[in-house]
Amino acid sequence: MMTRAIKFLHTLSDYEKLRIVRYNTENFNLDRMRHLLKKLGNPQDSFRSIHLAGTKGKGSTATMIASMLQACGYKVGLYTSPHLVDIRERIVINGEKIPHEDFARITKLIEPIATKMKPHPTFFDAMTAIAFKYFADQKVDLAVIETGLGGRLDSTNVIKPEVTAITSISKDHMQQLGNTLAKIAEEKAGIFKPGVPAVTVLQDPSVEQVLQRVAQKVGAPLDICGKTIEFSYRFESSRMLGRHNRVCLTTQTSKFEHLAVPLFGEHQAINCGLALAVIDKLKTRGIPIDDVKAMEGLSRTTIEGRMEVIHQMPRVIVDGAHNAASIDAMMKAIGQHIPYDSMIVIFGCCGDKDIDGMLERITTGADKVIFTRVNSIRSADPNELAARYVELYGKMAQVAGNLQEALSIANRAVTKEDLICITGSFYLVGEAKKHFAAGAPTLPQVTPLP
Repeated sequence: MMTRAIKFLHTLSDYEKLRIVRYNTENFNLDRMRHLLKKLGNPQDSFRSIHLAGTKGKGSTATMIASMLQACGYKVGLYTSPHLVDIRERIVINGEKIPHEDFARITKLIEPIATKMKPHPTFFDAMTAIAFKYFADQKVDLAVIETGLGGRLDSTNVIKPEVTAITSISKDHMQQLGNTLAKIAEEKAGIFKPGVPAVTVLQDPSVEQVLQRVAQKVGAPLDICGKTIEFSYRFESSRMLGRHNRVCLTTQTSKFEHLAVPLFGEHQAINCGLALAVIDKLKTRGIPIDDVKAMEGLSRTTIEGRMEVIHQMPRVIVDGAHNAASIDAMMKAIGQHIPYDSMIVIFGCCGDKDIDGMLERITTGADKVIFTRVNSIRSADPNELAARYVELYGKMAQVAGNLQEALSIANRAVTKEDLICITGSFYLVGEAKKHFAAGAPTLPQVTPLP
């Protein structure tokens, strides 16, 4: 049944995998999404929700919010993308992936509806509909919903959320959303709703200006962590927690003081602040929150594919950093939290990214770079990446045809105090997780250098 479901979904247009996608109302059509959901009984109207958009940090912020709400006793749905290994990672209730049988059952409901629709729904339309129907069937109390691409035309933008949140905005998907931060911000702000509180983090001035303008036009009260909401964070080290960040956030209804951020990196402290701001806004929407339980839930937050160590001796870390700002945040986080002698970066990305920006950030931490291909038709050519890297920075780089070859090259150069970092794309991170989860023979031991 699951095999049939996956086979059907792969017949639909998957804009995550296409090389060129025109971002317009023909390809990204909310009327099409509304029609599909109407045929399913409008499941999105049966649960309360939180809606997140932004360039980086959506998944981490969404997961922290879900963890806090679950600890408060709520049944919480979490919808994120992309997945790393298993498609069911995208649809979760209280930390548990949607069961195979439910995934197959709901897909079977959608298939005849989708087949009759003109134009057909996309892969992401169908996945979003599966998530909403599953959350409705399971009677979740709250669902934390992450946008896929942009916000204004995103398939998820049919919900009526309790709170909307915008994470850090930087350059990504520029071919679709626009080549300036202001244009990208305009699309992300498309999730704002009349009378629904919106929160965001400190942004580039051009981004903040757009968010303020759209919020005012729509009638969405907007707050900014670190500006209209009192927020601060600091880095420290302790015997119990090691190196970590702590945050403080204060409003008229909440006082969160010196909370340890459960995920590595300064960027995660900022994401944590945004998650806390969302929790605070939910209180103003009449949703009871037990602060002590919420903090317990926060402390238990984990997320795959972000600063995740997947192998020891030598250490291999994966991070789904897929734009310049994310690479920069990752490099800073590694520098803060992980001691090492030298770092070998295995890098692959899609061709529609800000490649020059990503390459620039790689130079700040990488002692050696191996460029490889990601498992996507949109993959950038590793030979072109290496040539561009050498041209821009005059540093040597190596090229591998695939991840297996890249790991073999890295293994010949690494010592026990070194770090191998695999990054640039969630596709590459997912491939790495599959590789090591399967007990692959690559990196069985450290190869000593002469």
